[in-house]
Amino acid sequence: MLPLRVKSMPADRKGIRVDLQLVADMIEPGTRVLDVGCGDGTLLDYLVHFRQVDGRGLELSPDGVHACISAGLPVIQGDADTDLKDYPDDAYDYVVLSQTLQAMYAPKAVLTHLLRIGRRAIISFPNFAYWRVRLYLFLWGRMPRNETLPYTWYETPNIHFCSILDFLELCREMGIVIERSHVLDSWGVPRMMGRSRFLANLFGVQAVFLLRKSG
Repeated sequence: MLPLRVKSMPADRKGIRVDLQLVADMIEPGTRVLDVGCGDGTLLDYLVHFRQVDGRGLELSPDGVHACISAGLPVIQGDADTDLKDYPDDAYDYVVLSQTLQAMYAPKAVLTHLLRIGRRAIISFPNFAYWRVRLYLFLWGRMPRNETLPYTWYETPNIHFCSILDFLELCREMGIVIERSHVLDSWGVPRMMGRSRFLANLFGVQAVFLLRKSG
């Protein structure tokens, strides 16, 4: 489920990635959180110890599940594409899907379940319309590999190549309200998306969205 390689739990819990910190900052302390595709539990561990959330995790990788359980985190093995339907409505305040949407077989159905299970959903994903990705493909005619997209085309779990504009259009079609949105530039600096969606789509390496259902 997790499109990034599983890494060991950091010795310093405060040393999480910038995109994970953005996700954590969107979550109110003391709330109920489900981290879907939680990997090695880095985000979930941070949320439990520094945001005092009642956190749970769902992870496909056995290595990720083992790392989480070894760290004392309540994580079960499961597949978001098939198992989210078994969760009740409004069971959590937040449901997080970090760097995983593009690896889902049915992203639209998964997004529907996230907003059914949680009062809010937090989504992050790599932006496949980032200008360096476009340039690499244009100049070399090959799928790019970089820190955000580390896999070769035949090994990558990323099966739906989504841009920021694609995701915004999907939210519009589904009637989803975007409460907050951030993009990370090539230096890892987070910026509010603002009104310039074209520039965000061109220069954003990653995006993080806080979503809720309309009405």
